[in-house]
Amino acid sequence: MRPSNRTPDQMRPVRITRNYTKHAEGSVLVEFGDTKVICTASIENSVPRFLKGKGQGWITAEYGMLPRSTGSRMGREASRGKQGGRTLEIQRLIGRSLRAAIDLDLLGENTITLDCDVIQADGGTRTASITGACVALVDALRSLQRSKAIKTDPLKQMIASVSVGIFEGKAVLDLDYPEDSNAETDLNVVMTEHSGLIEVQGTAEGEAFSREQLNEMLALAEKGINELFELQRQALAE
Repeated sequence: MRPSNRTPDQMRPVRITRNYTKHAEGSVLVEFGDTKVICTASIENSVPRFLKGKGQGWITAEYGMLPRSTGSRMGREASRGKQGGRTLEIQRLIGRSLRAAIDLDLLGENTITLDCDVIQADGGTRTASITGACVALVDALRSLQRSKAIKTDPLKQMIASVSVGIFEGKAVLDLDYPEDSNAETDLNVVMTEHSGLIEVQGTAEGEAFSREQLNEMLALAEKGINELFELQRQALAE
């Protein structure tokens, strides 16, 4: 058994709570076990300079971990005057993933920013952020339609993400921190609801992994992500 007593193909309990804060056009608390992330979607009626006049919208993301989201306090990146490499890499991943969810031409000259703030970390913060932010994005799109700022729903497909890895020689789904910090291989997978792969980030920390193990991890990821799509649908139906 795994440290969490889960089976290899078992997700942690996942919960998606919409309308978590009152001011943002989309606001979600997403929980993957003990990992908790607040995802908010904010709309601006403008676009970056490189898109002005093209009639096209933009989706971007910011990511951060609160000082006591981990076992010891980490300083705020703002107090150091710059973001770390890990933060930049994760927020770019979130932005890329969510841009695949919508037709930017149908968004008009609007920008939606997804802020993903980790309030408690126990592994899988980037995958939880993507999964929760997609729900917040849908709520923001609905807000634009209600206000008649756009006429057609730009949503093409839902996006979700999960981690998989090799832990003690076995492929496992949705790594928590004890597994993530000791895994032989760590893989983050982002997929569309039509089973398309958006991103696969994988690293062998010890032994190299085989093609057979990669296929096994991808199959586990698809199983877990399909479960996440169902939870997203349930949350959006409430």
